[in-house]
Amino acid sequence: MLEAKLAETGMLKKLLDSIKELVTDANFECNEEGINLQAMDNSHVALVAVHLQAAGFKRFRCDRPMPLGVNLGSLTKVLKCAKDDDECTLKAADEADVLNLVYEAKNSDRIAEYDMKLMDIDSDTLGIPDTEYEAEVSMPSAEFARIVRDLSALGESVRIEVSKEGVRFASEGESANGSILLKKDGEVGRVKTAKEKKAEKARANGEEPEEDDEEEEEENEDGEKPKKVKKEKVKKEKGDEDVEMEDEEKDEEAFKANSDDEDEKSEPSDDEESGKKRKKKTNGSSKPAKKAKTTKSKGKGKKDDEEKTVFDFSMNSHVSLTFSLKYLVNFAKSTSMTNKVELRLSNDVPLLVDYDFGQGYVRYYLAPKIGDE
Repeated sequence: MLEAKLAETGMLKKLLDSIKELVTDANFECNEEGINLQAMDNSHVALVAVHLQAAGFKRFRCDRPMPLGVNLGSLTKVLKCAKDDDECTLKAADEADVLNLVYEAKNSDRIAEYDMKLMDIDSDTLGIPDTEYEAEVSMPSAEFARIVRDLSALGESVRIEVSKEGVRFASEGESANGSILLKKDGEVGRVKTAKEKKAEKARANGEEPEEDDEEEEEENEDGEKPKKVKKEKVKKEKGDEDVEMEDEEKDEEAFKANSDDEDEKSEPSDDEESGKKRKKKTNGSSKPAKKAKTTKSKGKGKKDDEEKTVFDFSMNSHVSLTFSLKYLVNFAKSTSMTNKVELRLSNDVPLLVDYDFGQGYVRYYLAPKIGDE
């Protein structure tokens, strides 16, 4: 049995509006982790991957994995019967042929209930490989939507080029050509590895110690070389030496906070006889609390920076690819989901357009044009 309750129906409306023109019929794969959708357009040029995590629902229950074959156009019509701030509950019994939707108004006693017929859709879930991209671009989603909309008036294709100069979007049409260059202030960084990205997310969520333990276990399983790197890092932090890498600075601060705690605990054990030194012990015990507050404030600052959504990009090598503007304009409809979009590119690899919002993500994969096509 499936029972998933959303705090607001508006989120589901925006999600379907952004993908319904690319995909007509699709299976919502439901399991204990959440609800997933993966489908390709009719021309098999673009792929859409949607994930709604279980934690993003007000209430979520899925006893066993089950597919819900849905016509997205019909589901959109049913969702239009609800207000954006209505609570929406999706219900489906095991092997059911009907999806039940219940809308509960927050400011009144109104409860609306609808049943929508499900479909049997034969679709294979594609295994999307973890790709190490050569270039990554982070920008405001509204800016991306404006660029592709403006260039679509000139031509059918856009060339996206990432170099040290910046990120260039260029289109050539029969009557006019257009080019938009986005520059970055400061040096261009490199694309981070998957492990580094996981560590960054852990620090942003304030879960650094747990993630560090996991990283140590993963590194120990990989081989001896990562062990040496980890040991050298700890030695530098114990000696209070300067660390040049930006990603290691936060690890050093966390380690120093822990080492201060140990020093303060060891001091009272040697000086328990004198009353003055006992006062130092009480003063020392208050210091870690202050440091904990400062680390929390740093975490809030990071979230505020993410909400501002400033243009940024990193690259390992020069990338230049051509894509169909018709599809990019469709992808840009997900702008209503979040104010940030990430583009990931590698030569001869499909473009990844990633919209990551609070309750999950919408990811689009688009194959590049080859030659004069």
